[in-house]
Amino acid sequence: MSALTTITSRSQITLPKEVREQLALRPNDRLLVTVQGDRIIMIPIHMRPLTEMFGALPVEEPLPDSRTLRQMRQQELARRIAEGEE
Repeated sequence: MSALTTITSRSQITLPKEVREQLALRPNDRLLVTVQGDRIIMIPIHMRPLTEMFGALPVEEPLPDSRTLRQMRQQELARRIAEGEE
């Protein structure tokens, strides 16, 4: 696919609608811009909110809350001190 666009007086360009749709680009998506010889290469970097990834990976057991994690770290440190590791 090819499309024509223009650089504005503020050095901005608009990506044609067909290009945005084909690549599923949305407002606030980022593009990596590189120069190769006399060509400009734009690579979409889809940065989606982390909340969209919720549930993407299986979890076999729930993670402990921060208080439990803190207690576990304190117990481990106490064990290491008692055994002379610290």
